[in-house]
Amino acid sequence: MSFDPSTLKFNAQGLIPAIAQDHISGEVLMFAWMNTEAIARTLATRQVTYWSRSRQAFWAKGKTSGHVQKLVELRIDCDRDCLLLRVDQAGPACHTLRRSCFYTVVRDGDEVITADPMLS
Repeated sequence: MSFDPSTLKFNAQGLIPAIAQDHISGEVLMFAWMNTEAIARTLATRQVTYWSRSRQAFWAKGKTSGHVQKLVELRIDCDRDCLLLRVDQAGPACHTLRRSCFYTVVRDGDEVITADPMLS
């Protein structure tokens, strides 16, 4: 069966949540949004492209930083309203220069930073 993006459930803004996960370790790296064109660009180039809501523009991950995400596998959840991008991540995924955007843990009511920025 061939992939038909029109079968996905996009929100009112035409966006779908996309979770990037390291394809080897399974670590969740980041969350962003995609629209139909971002999905098409990602599948065509194998370089992950998101839709930036703040800039209202396409965002090819790592285009300026060099911290690119190469698509290994695209998965669709059972409700077809969320994507899982299994990626090969070059460098940090987070704009704070941490490997993952999910570096803050809530422990006993306190926020704890669990990762230092990666050094170049």
